[in-house]
Amino acid sequence: MSKAKDDGVTVIDHPLVLHKLSIMRRKATSTSKFRQLLREISLLLGYEVTRDLPLAFETIETPLTHYDAPTIEGKKLCLIAILRAGDGLVQGILDLVPSARVGHIGLYRDPKTLQAVEYFFKVPDLADRLVIVVDPMLATGHTAVAAVSRLKKAGAQHIKFLCLLSAPEGIKCLRDAHPDVPVFTAAIDDHLNDHGYIVPGLGDAGDRLYGTK
Repeated sequence: MSKAKDDGVTVIDHPLVLHKLSIMRRKATSTSKFRQLLREISLLLGYEVTRDLPLAFETIETPLTHYDAPTIEGKKLCLIAILRAGDGLVQGILDLVPSARVGHIGLYRDPKTLQAVEYFFKVPDLADRLVIVVDPMLATGHTAVAAVSRLKKAGAQHIKFLCLLSAPEGIKCLRDAHPDVPVFTAAIDDHLNDHGYIVPGLGDAGDRLYGTK
C-alpha cells in the first residue's frame, strides 16, 4: 500500500511498515532490535521503490510446457548507501534483489552550517541503471542533494531516493534541487528541531543502528 503525491513523493504506508516503524521510534528499543527492524522495513520499502522496473519476456521451459516468462530487463539496478546509516537499508533490499550493484558515498553534516561534506565516494558504473539512493533520514535535505548531485556527475541518469523518515523541509530541499528525483518514504514527520533532527523522529539513525550513543 502506498500513496503517491503530485509533488513526486510516495509515502509507503503499508500496515507492516508503520507497525515496525513505531517500534523503531521507541526510545527503549534495543540496538539489535532496531537493526533487525530496519532490515525488515527496507525489504518492504524496496518492494515499492522497484515497482516500475522494466520487464522483458524470455521463453522458458516449465515442467509442462514452454512459456514466455516476464523477467527484469536491462542492467542490474544499483543501490547507493549514504554512509553510515544508509548501509542499514541496503541489506534488506539485497535480500529482495541480491544481484543489485552497491556503491557508497560518505557525507557528514557540518554541525554549524548543516551543509554536507564529502569524505568517500566509491560506486560501480552507473550508466543505464536505476540508481536508488538510500538513507534512513531525509532531514534538512542537504546531504541528499549533495549525494544526488555527485551521482549525476558520475553518470547516473535515473535516480530515486529512498528513506525511512522524512521532514517537509528535507523533501522541499531535495525536490527543489532535483525535481527529476522521486522520493519514497515510510513517513513524513512534523518538522525539524533547532539541531536539524526530525521530530517526532527516532533519534540519530546511525547511532541507534550501530549502538554508538
